[in-house]
Amino acid sequence: MLVNQSIISDLKAIIAHSNDRAVRAVDHQRTLMYWHIGKWIFEEEQQSKGRADYGSFLIKYLSEKLQPQFGSGFSVRQMNLCRQF
Repeated sequence: MLVNQSIISDLKAIIAHSNDRAVRAVDHQRTLMYWHIGKWIFEEEQQSKGRADYGSFLIKYLSEKLQPQFGSGFSVRQMNLCRQF
């Protein structure tokens, strides 16, 4: 059975291209997620009169509730970065 040798290289290129697009789509969605989280935190803080204290409490609280289920992407440091974003 003769198989065109370019088939394997063509299929590898298709797979690599699809993998690259999938990674980009995930990165894009993750960026949007962090932006929306930061926007929500910022808006929530603006409704509070004691912003600094409330903001520190809010971020720590959110991190404690989200990190066990979603991992280190929701640490206090990461949540602060979301707010700055």
